[in-house]
Amino acid sequence: MGLGGTAAHHGGVPHARLTHAAEEISWRDMGQWYFGVPGGTSRMRVLVALVAASLVAWFFVVVRMQGMDDGPGTDLGSAEWYVGIWVTMMAAMMLPSIAPMTLLYSRLAGEESRRPGLDTTLFVTGYLVTWAAVGVVAYVAFELVRGLHLGLLDWDRGGPAVAGAAIVVAGIYQLTPLKQTCLRHCRTPLGWVSHHWRNGAIGALRMGAEHGAWCVGCCWALMLVLFAVGVMSITWMLVLAAVIFAEKVLPAGERIARVVAVALIAAGIWVAVAPETVPGLTTPGSGMEMAG
Repeated sequence: MGLGGTAAHHGGVPHARLTHAAEEISWRDMGQWYFGVPGGTSRMRVLVALVAASLVAWFFVVVRMQGMDDGPGTDLGSAEWYVGIWVTMMAAMMLPSIAPMTLLYSRLAGEESRRPGLDTTLFVTGYLVTWAAVGVVAYVAFELVRGLHLGLLDWDRGGPAVAGAAIVVAGIYQLTPLKQTCLRHCRTPLGWVSHHWRNGAIGALRMGAEHGAWCVGCCWALMLVLFAVGVMSITWMLVLAAVIFAEKVLPAGERIARVVAVALIAAGIWVAVAPETVPGLTTPGSGMEMAG
C-alpha cells in the first residue's frame, strides 16, 4: 500500500493523502516516500546529519560524564553545566528516534520552503528547546527536594524504596492511554504534520517544539527512570535510548512499550528490595568527580 503520490495541498498547507490505513503504511512504503522521489538525496543527507549529530553528542557525553555516575541522587552540578550536558544528552538519546518525523518535515519543507535545510534545522532546534525546558524543570525540582534535607531519602534509609517506587510509576505510566496516545503520535507522523503545518522559520521552530511536547508526553517517565537510577549513568542512558528508539521506530513499538512496562515494574521492585544486586546500578557514595 503506497501513499499515492506526494503531499496534496489545502489552502497552501501541505497535506499527505491520509486515511486511517495510511497511518499504518509499511516501512518499505515509508522509505520510498522519503527517498524515492525528487529530493530524496537531500533527505538522505538529513538522515546522515541526524545520525552524525547523535554520535557526536554521545562522544561529548562520554568525555564529559565518564566516572561521574554516583547512582540515584547523583549531584547535578551547577545549573549552567547541567543544562549544557542535559541538552547534549537529549541530542544523543533522542535524535535517532525523531528521524521519521524529521525526514517527513524535510520532504514537505522541500516543497513549501525556499530554505528547507534551514527550516529542518530549526525544527530539530525547537524539539531540543522543549527538552531543554524539561531539563530545567527537573533540575529545579531536584534541587528543591535536596534542599529539604529529608533523611528519608538517604540511600541507607528510604532511598531504595523511593527510587524503586519512581521506576514502578514509570512502568505503570507505560500502560496509560496518555502514553499510548503520545506514542502513536510519534510513530505515525503523517497525520500530525499534514494538519499542523506552519510555514517559515518561526513555524519550523514552533512545529519542532510542539513535536517535542508530544515526545515529552511519551518519554517523561523513562527520563524519571534515568533520574531514579542515576542521571549521569552512561550505561542507563544507552539502555533507555535503545528503549525509546524501539518504541518509536520499530514496527512492534507499541507492543514493546507494554513489555517495557512489565520490565520496569519488576525492576522497580528489585531496586526497592535488593538494590545491591541490580546490574549496572551504582551505590550512592561510591565515589565520583563532579564537574563545576
